[in-house]
Amino acid sequence: MRYEVNARRLGATGSLAIAHGAEVTLGTDLAGDPRAMNPVELLLSALAACMIKGAERATPVLKFALNGMHITLEADRQDSPPKLIAIRYKITMETPESDSRLDLLHRNILKYGTISNTLSAAVPLTGTIGRL
Repeated sequence: MRYEVNARRLGATGSLAIAHGAEVTLGTDLAGDPRAMNPVELLLSALAACMIKGAERATPVLKFALNGMHITLEADRQDSPPKLIAIRYKITMETPESDSRLDLLHRNILKYGTISNTLSAAVPLTGTIGRL
């Protein structure tokens, strides 16, 4: 499978990324743009989307009742050289399922996630799953 995104600088105030007609405003302004996500926020958003999509993929296979899902992500960045040194997440679910089934879903989300597998190979990725 291949993915393609095209991005262009709109000026000193930001940029735009486009994939298959969908657009995302990029916060590339040095001063920051409150209307756009910066690159780290975009990366964390990709991880959140990966986890949610993983749950959507796994729930029918596991016959898992999922009524709602929320993810909070945090990343720690070092300055020199600039890189992320840790990513933490907290997944909260609205579900009547047992704790053991919740743990099973958690394992599936991490095991089959393209973004979670890629990031966990580069930076410590730790987190929890619980109930809303």
